[in-house]
Amino acid sequence: MDLTTTLGLIAGFLTTASFLPQVWRTWTTHSARDISYGMLLLFLIGIGLWLLYGMRIQSLPIILANLVTILLVAVLLVLKFRYNRNNTCER
Repeated sequence: MDLTTTLGLIAGFLTTASFLPQVWRTWTTHSARDISYGMLLLFLIGIGLWLLYGMRIQSLPIILANLVTILLVAVLLVLKFRYNRNNTCER
């Protein structure tokens, strides 16, 4: 594995891992009130485009990082929808 691929994998891992604390906090607090649907949707679209770009240029670091990030953002969207719906029903 060359240095460029190694740097890409490390960068992808770190930027993807940055979502883990938010997913964990949302999961444990059962609250996603401060997370914007708009931000998540725009970010998801952007990550989807990065994934397509990575596939077009056949870049494993870009593909892997964006696949995992899409999964984490999807989890946040599901949790936000679920917790917002539950909090609305309790009012």
